[in-house]
Amino acid sequence: MGCGLTDGKAKPGGPRDLGLLTSWDADWSALRVVVAGIGQTGFSAADTLIELGARVVVVDGKASTQNQARADTLRIVGAAGVLLGPEHTDAVPLVDGAAPELVIASPGWSPTHPVLSAAAAAGIPIWGDVELAWRVRLRHGRKTPPWLCITGTNGKTTTVGMTESILRAAGLRAIAAGNVGTPILDVIRDPDGYDMIAVELSSFQLHWTESVSPLASVCLNVAQDHVDWHGGYQHYLADKARVYERTQVACIYNADQRDTEKMVEDADVVEGCRAVGFTTGTPAVSMLGVVDGLLVDRAFIEQRKDSARELAATADLGAVVPRHLVANALAAAALARAAGVAASAIREGLRAYLPGEHRIQVVTSRDGVLWVNDSKATNPHAAAASLASFQSVVWIAGGLSKGVDYDDLVRSNAGRLRAVVVIGTDATPLSGALNRHAPDVPVFTPGSGHTGGGQLAVEPEGETSGEEVMKRAVAQAALLATDGDTVLMAPAAASMDQFSSYAHRGEAFVQAVRSVVEGQANTAKES
Repeated sequence: MGCGLTDGKAKPGGPRDLGLLTSWDADWSALRVVVAGIGQTGFSAADTLIELGARVVVVDGKASTQNQARADTLRIVGAAGVLLGPEHTDAVPLVDGAAPELVIASPGWSPTHPVLSAAAAAGIPIWGDVELAWRVRLRHGRKTPPWLCITGTNGKTTTVGMTESILRAAGLRAIAAGNVGTPILDVIRDPDGYDMIAVELSSFQLHWTESVSPLASVCLNVAQDHVDWHGGYQHYLADKARVYERTQVACIYNADQRDTEKMVEDADVVEGCRAVGFTTGTPAVSMLGVVDGLLVDRAFIEQRKDSARELAATADLGAVVPRHLVANALAAAALARAAGVAASAIREGLRAYLPGEHRIQVVTSRDGVLWVNDSKATNPHAAAASLASFQSVVWIAGGLSKGVDYDDLVRSNAGRLRAVVVIGTDATPLSGALNRHAPDVPVFTPGSGHTGGGQLAVEPEGETSGEEVMKRAVAQAALLATDGDTVLMAPAAASMDQFSSYAHRGEAFVQAVRSVVEGQANTAKES
């Protein structure tokens, strides 16, 4: 079963016409499918296809305990095969002794992966879980909820959560799904159904879509990220732009960033679809924006040429309200307004929204120093938004760079940096930018000394856990920070070099702050 395409024979009659597979009730029976990846998304796709009657083989290069458990479950429900281990990922597996008619790619699998590149070379269609979900969303006797689709380099999870909260405030049964929370296929299969779905889409997921037609869509912003996966920034932009294709009612764009407006101009949309901008400044006609601390709508009202509708106040978003959080709220409001939600529900929904952890999360304030966890800032664009929120920063940063450039980030924020503590197994990209654009800012590594002038000291030899690295970083920052400073952990990098996820990294920071900073305060009180 894992010997590759060259050993298989085509099924009599040739491959299925996948263009006919546009509903749950279509004939999916015996369709030969390979699902690449057995993570949460791959498992959901495989489980769905098995329920539809397809013949499914799942392949994954990791034979972890968790993957073995998922494999056992899929075998029980009727998978044709589950292949775990790197020996199975150098070719497209066969299904029942023949070449597959379809491959489902999990989001993390790059198009250059041997399984996917071989499938593409053989002319086998490749979908993602989002494309599959769109095709099976129509089902006799079930609700067919419209989709509000959200992408962007940063702010996706916050915006999709805000959108969900607003829709619920409007009395709708709504859910955030896709790249966050519940897999989209699990939502589609919910027996009670939903009135509307807020769908977070990564660039990986968008790469494999071809027929999704959202009610409204938004690209919040774009900046260098995942350029290694996409093979270049222009390819990354092209995949982000796919969110606007076939949009029905409103393409919502960031009026403060020309790239997103250009995406809308170039999109092939449904006739009558509108372009609606959002800005953190004063809005023009057909935009949402901010006037005197109020979020206002000049797009979805009849008298938009000379008036605006108040939706909420920036104060409704919380105690610390950075500019990018306002932008996210405006995008969520625009999506909801495109879906016909009343203005009164916008304020209620934004007030009810609880931001996720690791997103400009205030951990504590001690001796005039504010400690902030923004582990979700996994790229320079997100870190720039964080840094811009504070005036005097001791910055904890670094990690897996994903091939991005740090020059603009450091150049534009050098004036607010008091010191930098660099974490991560490869400090070279960030340290180089600091040396070039902030040579007078002292730079440290956890547990090491400082060699001055922006030069990095050497990390102690030997393997060190992520928790220990973070504890050393926090201890170093505590020595550097003084009254009026913010210690900001906004890494501008992915976490997988020293942590299992950005959440793991954020939790390590929170625990380190509680141990080092609050522990010192308690010791001082006792003495």
